[in-house]
Amino acid sequence: MAAGGRRRGRVFILIALILILLLVLVWAVMRLMSPTQLSSGIQEPVAQPTPVEEMVTIVISVQPIARGAEFTDAVVTTLPYPKKDLVEGAFITDINEVLGKRARFNLEARTPITSSMIVDPTMKNSPAAFQIPPGMVAIPIPVSQLSSVAYGLEPGDHVNVIASLLLVDIDPGFQSKLPNNIGVVEAPGAVEGGPTKSSSTITKTDGMAGRTELDPTLGQPVYVIPSEPQRPRLVSQTLIQDAIVLQTGNFPQPGETVLQPGQAAPTPVPGQEAQQQTTPKLPDTVTLIVTPQDAVTLNYLILAGGKLNLVMRSAGDSQRIATEPVTLQFILDQYNIPNPAKLPYGLEPRLDSIPSTVSPFPSTSSSGQQQVPPQ
Repeated sequence: MAAGGRRRGRVFILIALILILLLVLVWAVMRLMSPTQLSSGIQEPVAQPTPVEEMVTIVISVQPIARGAEFTDAVVTTLPYPKKDLVEGAFITDINEVLGKRARFNLEARTPITSSMIVDPTMKNSPAAFQIPPGMVAIPIPVSQLSSVAYGLEPGDHVNVIASLLLVDIDPGFQSKLPNNIGVVEAPGAVEGGPTKSSSTITKTDGMAGRTELDPTLGQPVYVIPSEPQRPRLVSQTLIQDAIVLQTGNFPQPGETVLQPGQAAPTPVPGQEAQQQTTPKLPDTVTLIVTPQDAVTLNYLILAGGKLNLVMRSAGDSQRIATEPVTLQFILDQYNIPNPAKLPYGLEPRLDSIPSTVSPFPSTSSSGQQQVPPQ
C-alpha cells in the first residue's frame, strides 16, 4: 500500500512539472510577439530588399522644333526610361543618331524622338515636302471666305472637295453653244438693181436657229425662235474625300520669321501694330495633299473654271460616304418641292425675283401709324 502511494505521488509531480514547463513556454512566446501579431494572429512578414529596376536612355525634345530644322544639343537631350517598358525600335536611344538630322514635321517639347521623325540632312527638300506621305502630292487651289469654311481651316485638317459645274448643249461639229445663228443663202444669178452673181453668197443674220412646230390653235406650222441664249445647267458633286490640308495661304519664304508654338512674337514696329490688327492677311489659296490622279482632276477643273468648295471633316473621321450629284431636278424630287401650278390669279405687286431685303410692315413703323404706300 505504501509503495503504491509513492508511485502515484511521483506521477502527480511529473505532471505538475510538465504543466509548469508549458506555461513557461507560452509566456516566452507571448513576450516575443508584438501586440498587433497577438491580436491578428498573423506573423509579420520579413521585409525583402527592393530590386533595382534596369533603365535605358531615350532621346526627347526639350523645346518645340519646326519641320526641317536641324537637331542639335540645344533642342534634344536624353532621359532615363524603364527598359522593361521599351519596345524594340520604338524610340531612339543613342543621341548621336539624331544630332545633325532634320525634323520631318513640327515637334512639341518633351516628345520622344522616333526614326519616323528624322530625315537625312543631305535631302535638299523643302520643309513642307516632309509632311507629304509617299505616293501623294500637294496642289494649291484658290479659295474665298465661302469656299474655305470661313477661313477656319488649319494645316492638318481633313476636308472634302465639292465641285460645281455649269453644263450647256453644244453643236458636235462646230463645238459651239446651241442654238446656232441663222445665215441667208443667196443663189447665183442676176440681182435686181445689181450685178450678176456667179456663185452663192451667205449672209449672217442676227437671229438664232429655231424649230418648226404645229400651232394647236391655228393648225398651221410656225417657226419658234428662243427668246434668250441657252441657260447653263448647274450640277454639284463631292469630288474628293478625306484630303489633308498642308498649308493655308502662302508658304513662308526665306528670310520670313515663322513663330513656332511657345515662341514669343517679335516686338511690333511703332505705328504698324494697329494696322496689322485691323487688316489681317486672309489666305486666298489652300494647299491639299491628294493622290496624283486627284491632282490632275483638280488642275483640269481650275483651268476649266469649275467652282471648288472645301468642307471640313470631323476630327478622326476617315470614312467614305457616297453622295448623289445635285441638280435642280434632284432638289425638287428629294425635298418634295412642286412645280407651281399656273393659276388664274397672282400676287400684287408683281414678283419677278426674290428680294434681298424685306421692307418693314406698316404696323412696325416707329410712329405706330400705318404708312400708305405711294401711288
